Amino acid sequence: MSRPRDRVLVSAHRAGAGDLVDLENSRTAFEAVLALDVDFVEFDVQRCADGVLVVRHDPTLVVDGEEVRISRLPSATVHELCPGLLTYRDALELLAGRRRAHVDLKASAARLPYAVAATELAVELLGPEGFVMTTGSDRAVRAIRDWGDAHGHRLLVGLSLGRNVSGFSLREQVRIRRSELLPGRRLRLSRASVVVAHHWLARLGVARFARRRGLPLLVWTVDTPRALGHWLRPGRAWLVTSNHPGLALAVREARSPTSR
Repeated sequence: MSRPRDRVLVSAHRAGAGDLVDLENSRTAFEAVLALDVDFVEFDVQRCADGVLVVRHDPTLVVDGEEVRISRLPSATVHELCPGLLTYRDALELLAGRRRAHVDLKASAARLPYAVAATELAVELLGPEGFVMTTGSDRAVRAIRDWGDAHGHRLLVGLSLGRNVSGFSLREQVRIRRSELLPGRRLRLSRASVVVAHHWLARLGVARFARRRGLPLLVWTVDTPRALGHWLRPGRAWLVTSNHPGLALAVREARSPTSR
């Protein structure tokens, strides 16, 4: 939990590729961001049809001119279509002993057996304090926390708030947003140990909620100097995720008392 004088930590979103979309979550991006003094490296995890976990944000690939979900494709096909694609294990091994991992489990990887297996591998390669696991699945958060408790690990597991609601009916959009602005029940039932919120949702009251409950707050995705200046102020958050980690580090340094 952040105390007033705690330095806010920085996480490099999609391995810090920034505006270079083709490089996000890639080995090149990982190697470049490791030269920066970031605290965490964030990456996205999808599941292939055969259960192999891979590092990719988008859930689909184009196959013969049509979009097909990665969860319906075997990993061999996925790697043929995306040469150089990192597996989940690859990403963890790149970070082991160097940086903490911010693992974002997408819907396909948040199915309970895979979410728990991903957590078990992270503990094996990074240690229980070497990562934070985030996902929008309430059930996956609960399963990970329960697994950690059963094995004596106090894990950082965050329930992500601020999902994209386009495509839902107006009634469902309202229901989802209400559950995010008033997340007490969801956080209690999921047993989340971290509150994860989009920056605008955090400003609308989720940050205040996290402080009142004594829970660490992870804010995503913060990219402008003004917004970074707000969220990197000591005590505002525990961790801030940014597409521009170099800028975030510079803003944080400028706010450091030792730099004045």
